[in-house]
Amino acid sequence: MRYTHFSKSERLELSILRKKGYSIRAITSALQRSPASVSRDISRNERYDGYDPHYAHVRTRTRRQDSKYQGMKVCAHPALQTYIQKKIRKGWSPDVITGTRNQERKKRGITVAITAKGIYKYLYSPYGQWLCRYLKSGQYGRKKRRGKKGKKILIPKRISTDERPLMITTRKRYGDFEGDTLGVPKYTRATIVAVVERKSRFILAKKIPRLKYAVQGFDALLALLPVRSLTLDNGVENARYQELGVLTYFCHPYSSWEKGQIENAFQIIRRYIPKKASLVNYSPEDISAIVDHINSIPRKILNYRSPKEVFEEHFLKRRCCTSG
Repeated sequence: MRYTHFSKSERLELSILRKKGYSIRAITSALQRSPASVSRDISRNERYDGYDPHYAHVRTRTRRQDSKYQGMKVCAHPALQTYIQKKIRKGWSPDVITGTRNQERKKRGITVAITAKGIYKYLYSPYGQWLCRYLKSGQYGRKKRRGKKGKKILIPKRISTDERPLMITTRKRYGDFEGDTLGVPKYTRATIVAVVERKSRFILAKKIPRLKYAVQGFDALLALLPVRSLTLDNGVENARYQELGVLTYFCHPYSSWEKGQIENAFQIIRRYIPKKASLVNYSPEDISAIVDHINSIPRKILNYRSPKEVFEEHFLKRRCCTSG
């Protein structure tokens, strides 16, 4: 977004909303401005008796005029110009020149002041550009601001967890899964892809040769199950999620708690497969045995039944009813 200065009408509206006791957030919403812009305008232009829009507008205009004059101030004072040229040729930066000059002003009573920004304006003007070769940066002008690049959409048509029904969040039904990969351990590109059924806490896991095969791994784990939904993170390995043919929701960036069930499942798996362990030493049978052992441990939240019992009881019963 390109920045534009506040207009008179905007400052008038800001003043009215300010007097009515509106918060900064409410004012920014009404003016369609960022909170930082509104806060900055108030802090820079507010007087002891409050925010006056007319005073703020005049003060801003005067400040801009003074800023433009800073570059030409050097040319208007030959002694200052000679001082800056001498120091720049010695390799001094405009910041160092400004700081030293301010100290000398106090001792020697020099009246003409200059800022580092003013020196840069002089250097980038036709009058002082020949001195730019002495700058550390070697620049002969201000860098142009480049617009932000458009965000790449890594996951097309993603649906946020904000749209996930309350029934899934509160675990009111079976068939809602969370999925993730264990990451890439040291010494190997192989990893583990896993899903967990939210209500029964039942885990399914599979070893895959590389992270890019995550979607194929999810497909193999969920192929024979009546899946109602799946929740994933925003990893690039999940970009082909549409191949699963499952209603899929995606967490917000850096919000792993939105799929906390699979995170807890991986913490348990880590007891048997340490973080620095190489998966070369674990066969698919070893991983199946570890997951089966975890699923057989009773859980307090399941009334001291195991995830395997709860999962098989529900899904076997459903299959029987469907086949009947």
